[in-house]
Amino acid sequence: MGAKMNMKVALDGFAYPLTKGHETDAGFDIRLPSNKGKQKVSFFNPLTVDTGVYVDIPEGYVGFLKSKSGLNVKSAINGEGVIDAGYTGSIKVKLYRNSFFGKKVFEPGDKIIQLVILPIPKVEINYVDSVDKFDAVGSRKTGGFGSTGR
Repeated sequence: MGAKMNMKVALDGFAYPLTKGHETDAGFDIRLPSNKGKQKVSFFNPLTVDTGVYVDIPEGYVGFLKSKSGLNVKSAINGEGVIDAGYTGSIKVKLYRNSFFGKKVFEPGDKIIQLVILPIPKVEINYVDSVDKFDAVGSRKTGGFGSTGR
């Protein structure tokens, strides 16, 4: 297991603490705040939630908001976002339902998304006239979007 990192988290009066289902899980669950009441997500009606969770992500790290796999598979709910180090405002989440049929109703306290914290390398950009391309048969080249098959 990697080195531990301390991250400051503040909650407004309606937010739920960040939790993990298992100690080894990658993401911290973020829940629908207690002051929101029932909230509906349908294909034509995405849901934006101010979670009331504030995080102080240390320099050299980034927070990714990632869909909960169970919500994705069972209810076609997706959402994502990036939280940069230095942003200390409330985490806001936008959830989409990728199905024309039905809706998903969230109750206060339901898990809506997860926060994954990852290290980011310091990258120096070097601009060049072109980037080397792989020319061997079966190479990636510039095909993209499934060009290497199944």
